[in-house]
Amino acid sequence: MNKQSIILGIETSCDETAAAVVKNGTEILSNVVTSQIDIHKQFGGVVPEVASRHHVEQVTVVIETAIKEAEVGWDEIDAIAVTQGPGLVGALLIGINAAKALAFAKNKPLIAVHHIAGHIYANRLEQSFEFPLLALIVSGGHTELVVMKDHGEYELIGETLDDAAGEAFDKVARVLDLPYPGGPEIDHLSKKGEASIDFPRSWLEEGSYDFSFSGLKSAVINYVHNVNQRGDKLCKEDIAASFQASVVEVLTEKTYQAALEYNVKQAIVAGGVAANNGLRTAIFDKFSSTNISVHIPRLELCTDNAAMIAAAGAILYEKKQFASWDLNGRPSLLLT
Repeated sequence: MNKQSIILGIETSCDETAAAVVKNGTEILSNVVTSQIDIHKQFGGVVPEVASRHHVEQVTVVIETAIKEAEVGWDEIDAIAVTQGPGLVGALLIGINAAKALAFAKNKPLIAVHHIAGHIYANRLEQSFEFPLLALIVSGGHTELVVMKDHGEYELIGETLDDAAGEAFDKVARVLDLPYPGGPEIDHLSKKGEASIDFPRSWLEEGSYDFSFSGLKSAVINYVHNVNQRGDKLCKEDIAASFQASVVEVLTEKTYQAALEYNVKQAIVAGGVAANNGLRTAIFDKFSSTNISVHIPRLELCTDNAAMIAAAGAILYEKKQFASWDLNGRPSLLLT
């Protein structure tokens, strides 16, 4: 980046209330996250109204904490970046209104950040980008393959046609009576089992980089139902291992083929499911024989956080792409 910057990032797209201060888009000065997992666990998933209420209670606290931990004054902060979407509309609005109020009161530029762009730029907090690059984004609401030829330029080449990978993990975990969130539970359980059950892999038509996990989810549900009907013992460990093996194989293979076709220099993985140990191992193994560099951020940068929003916001700050005061939450915002 040509101009040095210190960006305050705010993230409230789902059930994490987060604020962070990032210097030059790469150096984390603070990164504060308040999670609502324990609150939503009793419901088996995120309840939007409850999430919004807790964002209201926490957003001022996390912003003040982030500023304090970063040891910067408001005169040193160049801009305020906030998640515009996608996400839960009520949750988004809490962060956006907080950001707008601060930007107005402190006379700072306001930057609207796409949540997926944030996940991508979480990687840049640890590793510089080499273009062209390929990003695999896997989370509870998204499964996408994106090619980038330069900073802030996104070409969507593949996306989920139904369930996102993280959503499938949560639904299968619910069938197995595992706690929410289901992804880490299945990942942990799979280490104790064998991938001995032949669950389907959805490759779609030849050359497609789109994803589909609804058929796999249904296959797991039907398998569990049939085992229960027969009165046989259910081996949750083997089901978890077999399900995860199917998801990981499809994600890894499509990412690999896309990386070769688009002749990228770097492949990165982003989003909450990037914390999955099976996926992390498979991606590194698959690319080990290539000259393509691979990066997956540390676990706390895979899940929702505000440092990633500030990192993506730094690129928009350099380009002087600022938001106006009529900025609104867009729950289905496309990555462009």
